[in-house]
Amino acid sequence: MASLRTTPDRTGPRRGGGGPGTASGWYPVARSAQVGTTPLPVGAAGRAYVVVRLRPGAEVTALSARCPHRLVPLTTATVVDGRLQCRYHGWQFNAEGRCVEIPSLGPHGAPPPRADLSTPWAVEERDGWVWLAPDQTTAVRPPRITGEQPEPEPVPAPPAPAGPVFGNLAPALEHAWHPVALSAELHEGGYVQVRLLGRNWTVHRHGGELDADPPAWGVTERHGVIWVAPAEPRDELIDVPESTDPAVTTAWLPPVRSGSPAGPLADDFLDVAHVPFVHAATLGAPDRVEVPVPEVTAQPGGFSSVYEQWSDDPAGRGVASGERRLRRRATYRYRAPFQLLLRVEELDAGPVRTVLFLLQPEDEDSTRVYTCLLLSAVGGAAVAPDVVAAEVAVAKAVLAEDLAQQATMQSGGLPLLLRDELHVPADRLGVALRRALADFAADCAAVDRAAALQQRATG
Repeated sequence: MASLRTTPDRTGPRRGGGGPGTASGWYPVARSAQVGTTPLPVGAAGRAYVVVRLRPGAEVTALSARCPHRLVPLTTATVVDGRLQCRYHGWQFNAEGRCVEIPSLGPHGAPPPRADLSTPWAVEERDGWVWLAPDQTTAVRPPRITGEQPEPEPVPAPPAPAGPVFGNLAPALEHAWHPVALSAELHEGGYVQVRLLGRNWTVHRHGGELDADPPAWGVTERHGVIWVAPAEPRDELIDVPESTDPAVTTAWLPPVRSGSPAGPLADDFLDVAHVPFVHAATLGAPDRVEVPVPEVTAQPGGFSSVYEQWSDDPAGRGVASGERRLRRRATYRYRAPFQLLLRVEELDAGPVRTVLFLLQPEDEDSTRVYTCLLLSAVGGAAVAPDVVAAEVAVAKAVLAEDLAQQATMQSGGLPLLLRDELHVPADRLGVALRRALADFAADCAAVDRAAALQQRATG
């Protein structure tokens, strides 16, 4: 039987006492045998925790259930050297909940106090059960189990962010161009049925003309994609110069569907700090986790950013030079709400590849993802078919890793209030994304208010 262990309270004063049926303030949350080095979700007094042993056979540690950075459930975390490591960006927490490492800050970076996890007042194992006392209680130890086995509380849902959340059914999205199909999916005289903003749409092609049912403000075709704007758009389609360059080879990945909202997906595609962790098997350079602070340049409807980083070479792009670790210059361009372009120059090997990401918000919990590779070789030479195939294979693997990560997030959208998450210098693109979406939503709301006032004045 483990002895009583209390944990420091860094969240301010708490009220004593327990919840209903727990006069002692102790809550049985799991059988001791269930708790190992894989975090287990539990609930106590309406609060969510994970319980875990930070080394095999060690005492049980209880920590709040989500990483404060991007609100990732820590049930997906792993134990590394006696610490709990978030799988998304590698943040590490010790047994007291203290954040002891943020890899993107580098070896000399100091985690801010808000990075710490909260902990219950006490944790104890007794009679084969793990007990938590979320708040200070006068009962020094949990009660003995003398008869019927206890029934732990259900794990509570995570608290909603305090500020607005930009989800797939945000009213502002009525005023945007949305990809709904690849051009190759819609033949002359045919139609495609699509899902957009919680509604069914049918898009037709007749005599080279496009139309939608129900009627939309606009239907157009650009970059090899069919686009629909339900109402007058406040955005513009992103410019992709490579799409008309005859020296560039274009390769579309098959569109895939994600159960995540488009906002967090866009945040993932713009994020640099997750690469060594989420993409350790494909792109990650695990020995180079520090992220240089990116410069962000505001542009109409979005922003751009340029930075350099290291990556591994899974597609063999550096074979000619004998290098397996490459320096990359990455140029990001973003246009609200969900158009992203990433241009990657291999500074040692020479090739340039551009990746176009387009997101179609279908329903609250469904997003269709379009990915296009635009590849150019050194000196304008044609890209060999085997190189194209290798690039496509890597892109599919990387996208699958991103979608698998997002599937763990349990997110209803992207929080727009910055203090609902914890941002560090490496997150400048993510902060710019949140601000751009907030501005886009405010602009569309102003348009809708003006239209409503005009309708009342003339009605």
